[in-house]
Formats: sequence, structure tokens, C-alpha cells
Amino acid sequence: MTQDISFEDFKKLDIRIGKVLNAETVEGADRLLKLEVDFGEFKRQIVSGIAQFYKPEDLIGKECLFIVNLEPRIFMGVESQGMLMATGVDGSAVLLHPDKEVPSGSLVK
Repeated sequence: MTQDISFEDFKKLDIRIGKVLNAETVEGADRLLKLEVDFGEFKRQIVSGIAQFYKPEDLIGKECLFIVNLEPRIFMGVESQGMLMATGVDGSAVLLHPDKEVPSGSLVK
């Protein structure tokens, strides 16, 4: 069951389209990838637990949805400055993409 939040709480999320510029595995981690993501006005390093589903080279150039205003967190000694948004289907991660190319940093509303 889901927990309802107010519209005001939802508006606090900064969800943007970002383009993956670089991706690499995190040393010593089986599931983590370190992504360098372009958001137009700024770039961020995002760590995501999708390494068992995606190869780093397959992510480069992809536009995906990210939450960019989360507090930074450290995973296996690597800082993550946001969150990649995905869904799970049959135990596998599936990335969310715009259906046509949009400028990096576009806000999701």
C-alpha cells in the first residue's frame, strides 16, 4: 500500500532529465555503477545499484529521470549526488526515459 503525501511535499522534489556522460563500476561493489550526468546547467555524480542489469557502456548517452535535490550519500566510499529513477519488472531494473529527445536538465512536472 502506498502512503499519501501532500502536493506541497511532491513539489519539493527536483526531478530532471539528465544525459549520462560516463558510467563505470564502483570498485569492490557488485551492484553499483558511478554515473556522470549532465543536467545542462550543472553535472552530478550519481551512484546507482543497477550494475547487474546494465553495462556501463550501454548507459552512455542515455537520457533518464533523476531526483537531483536529495542529500548526498556515500556508497562504498563514493558520493552520490542524486538518484536515478527506475522501475522493477520481473526482478530486473528498467530505466525511465522521455519518449523523444529533450534538453538536459528539463524539469519533470
